Amino acid sequence: MKNLYIKTFGCQMNEYDSKRVSHQLSSLGYSLNDDIGVADIIVLNTCSIRQKAEDKVYSMLGRLRPYKEKNPDLIIAVGGCVAQQVGKKILGRHRHVNLVFGTKNVLNLKKMIEKIEKTGGRYVDVGANVIRDDTIDEKMDGYMVGAKNSVTIIEGCNNFCAYCIVPYVRGRERSRPEERILHEVRTLIKHGAKEVTLLGQNVNSYKDAASSSSDFPKLLDKVAAIDGLERLRIMTSHPKDLTDELIDRFGAIDKLCNNIHLPVQSGSNSVLKSMNRNYTREDYLSKVEKLQKVCNNITISTDLIVGFPSESKKDFNDTLALLRQVRYISSFSFKYSVRPGTKAASFDDDVSNSEKSERLEELQTLQKKIQLEENKKLEKRVMEILVEGASKSGENMITGRTTCNRVVNFTGDESLTGKIVSVNIEESYLNSLLGKLV
Repeated sequence: MKNLYIKTFGCQMNEYDSKRVSHQLSSLGYSLNDDIGVADIIVLNTCSIRQKAEDKVYSMLGRLRPYKEKNPDLIIAVGGCVAQQVGKKILGRHRHVNLVFGTKNVLNLKKMIEKIEKTGGRYVDVGANVIRDDTIDEKMDGYMVGAKNSVTIIEGCNNFCAYCIVPYVRGRERSRPEERILHEVRTLIKHGAKEVTLLGQNVNSYKDAASSSSDFPKLLDKVAAIDGLERLRIMTSHPKDLTDELIDRFGAIDKLCNNIHLPVQSGSNSVLKSMNRNYTREDYLSKVEKLQKVCNNITISTDLIVGFPSESKKDFNDTLALLRQVRYISSFSFKYSVRPGTKAASFDDDVSNSEKSERLEELQTLQKKIQLEENKKLEKRVMEILVEGASKSGENMITGRTTCNRVVNFTGDESLTGKIVSVNIEESYLNSLLGKLV
């Protein structure tokens, strides 16, 4: 066997694509290995959603040069959003890279690697190919099946939020056929999966590629009906497309976890309008209230941007007030950074970097306070945990998640992986809980 090393940057969509990379290359004799030093192929699956994420990619590319010098036969491939955005420029800047492949060309990777093995050439594959639906091998060779897995149901985005590069690097929305999604979920369950997350830049927009009569709520019903599936999650939901019918599913489907990631980005109506989010603060809060009515123990996480062009101190305070009202159990928060090609790239970036940093620190301090308070409420409660495997928190510790998406670490044997167990919560921390197996 030859060794494959994959470094994944960014979102769960990229993690899903990395699994497809592993699945493809296993048929060429490549086996996943966490030791980069013995790799025959190194694949970087990249993210360009923020400048910091893109900088991390270039930094790692620089660190890979000595590996190529030591092993001239080493194949280095760069995929994902940076590859789609920059293309052949990567080959010009980094002479040790063999292949650049885009987000729409993941399924061409096997063919391209075979070509490189034969010719030793350097290639770029970032054309606007419509992604073919991947055929999931029943053997799942190289697919990294675990207790929890993800399945992409829709790729791309039609929203064109002013700050976001996704529509430019992922393309327009393309829904997969419902039957292919159901087949993939069944196959994962056959190989031990207990929890599945349905993925998309905006899962709420899903329409069956083979039939216009099936939408996202109907897909949820069909996935939840599959025997052997214990838990179902979704990621990510655009607030403007969160319909009452979809909200009702959180009360009607027992397997659908009581947690939703609902990116708000800002609590200010003027900033939301400038961002082209197509909802108001009031619209968002109304949907939060409806979710809480149909599922009174639902938890919500979110994404937030500080320092967007023209964001005033009052706008920022509106965002802080929203945090206090909704009480998110977690948030991904960032300073605004200009993304080339987006609408906001033409805006005057008039909030200073120092002001962005101060606002981000204030926002994250408040979020940590809320997060700790919400986690504290779970102490002395017995909760159902899906065991995911060994924990990094200590020897003989295992880890898993609650249905409300809290990480719980507790003493136990790895043989419990894939099982749902009862755990008494004894202590709470910022990003995890400590419990004892009942």
